This record gives sequence, C-alpha cells and structure tokens, in this order.
Amino acid sequence: MNEKINTFLNSGLLDKYLLGETTSVETEMVESYISKYPEVQNAYNTLQYNLEVVAKSNAVEAPKGILNNILDELDESPVIKLNTQIKYKKWYKFSIAASIAALLFAGTSYIFYSQNQKLSEENQVVVDEIFDLRGDIEKNNKMLDNVMRQLLKLNNPETEKYIITGNERAKNLKTVAYINPKEKTSMIDVVSLPELPEEQCYQIWADIQGKMVSLGILNEADRKLRNIPYMEDALALSITIEPKGGNSVASVKNSVAQISLQ
Repeated sequence: MNEKINTFLNSGLLDKYLLGETTSVETEMVESYISKYPEVQNAYNTLQYNLEVVAKSNAVEAPKGILNNILDELDESPVIKLNTQIKYKKWYKFSIAASIAALLFAGTSYIFYSQNQKLSEENQVVVDEIFDLRGDIEKNNKMLDNVMRQLLKLNNPETEKYIITGNERAKNLKTVAYINPKEKTSMIDVVSLPELPEEQCYQIWADIQGKMVSLGILNEADRKLRNIPYMEDALALSITIEPKGGNSVASVKNSVAQISLQ
C-alpha cells in the first residue's frame, strides 16, 4: 500500500463519509479514492459492515402516541345548539332583541372561554410531548455516542475479529468475537444460536493454560454487540451447553464451538 493511500485511510475521512459528516469537497475526494483504489474500497466495505454490526445492537423505538394524541385533541370541537322559541310581540320587540343580544354575548363569551381553556389544555399536552421528545433526543444522543465509541473500537487496527461457528451439535451457531489485546477489550456479537430446551443455555469460556474461565451466558433473545471480560493470554474461546443459569465448570463434553486465539 503506497503512502498516499495509507495517509488517506488514517485521516478518518472514511468514517466521516459513512456517517454523513463530510463537506462537499471531502465527499468528492472520498468517492474518488473509493472508485480508484481497491484498498480504499475494501476499507469502506469493512466500515459499512462494522457500522451495521454496531447499529444492530442499538435499537430505539420512536415515542408512541404523540401524533395521535395531538390529532385527537385537535379533532374535538365544541358544538353548541341553540334552540330558542320566541313569541314575538310587537310592543316587546326592542326589549326582546336586547335580551337576545345579551344572551348571545354571554353565550359567545362562554364559548370563547371554553375554547381558551381547551387551547390551554392542548398547549400543555404539546409542551409535555415536547419535553418527552427532548428527553428522547438526549437518550438518542447518548446512544449515538455509544455507537460511535463501539464503531471506533471495531475499526481500530489492533482489534482482531474471530468468527466462531458451531460443530455438528449446533450447525447454525454463529458468533463473532472482537478482541483488542492492546487496549485489553473484548466484545462479542451473537449472530445466531440454535434453540435449546428451556432448562439449558449456551455459555462462552476462555481457555487460559488449560483452565476454562467463564465469560458469560449467550442468549439469542438478547442479540446485540456487547462487552465480555478480557482475558490475558487466552489460548482459545469455547461455547458449551450448560444447565440454565450457567455453570461454574465447563462441560467440555457438551462443547459446540471452539476457536484458537493464537
């Protein structure tokens, strides 16, 4: 790889481009490098895959009922029916007209008052919804920050990727481990786990000089990229079938997957 391509890859422009944060000039430059150099194309494809892995582990549902609540409030409008029968008499027409005007004024005032009260309630609903939205935005920002941190870990040149597949006992088992010996961090992404009886579970272990150390239980219902304990000088990773809740000692005879880290 020549120095020009290496300098470009270390500039961080690919990360910015993938997240939509490049300027028009930077975008043109990145797309030019992707189209010209296979090394840049491969790096871009790897970044896309890593971002998909991170995004999969962070799912957030949008706030429910906000639009419906506001529309329901706005759809309600007061309907006032005025059924008044007036016996008209010529000599009373001025006094009756004055009475009707007074009643209309009072009725109109009441309608305006009711509408103002209704608008105040609707405004309060909107204010509450906006407050909830702001809270959700803060949560999303924190989640985005976490996604960025995980993406940086995955894109770190020191991070090694290990694909763990199942043996004959669990052909559809697939997990991916990301280990960075320099920063001493470990993460695992559960891709698929064959279904087990309710009284059993999958447990992942690190082989340290022949001793199996538990790194936790794997559960497909909780599929997401997550941290696992980093074990110095681990020789291999193994996945076994254990009783529900996990085991303190690995059932080697129930091993369904293993990969060497050396």
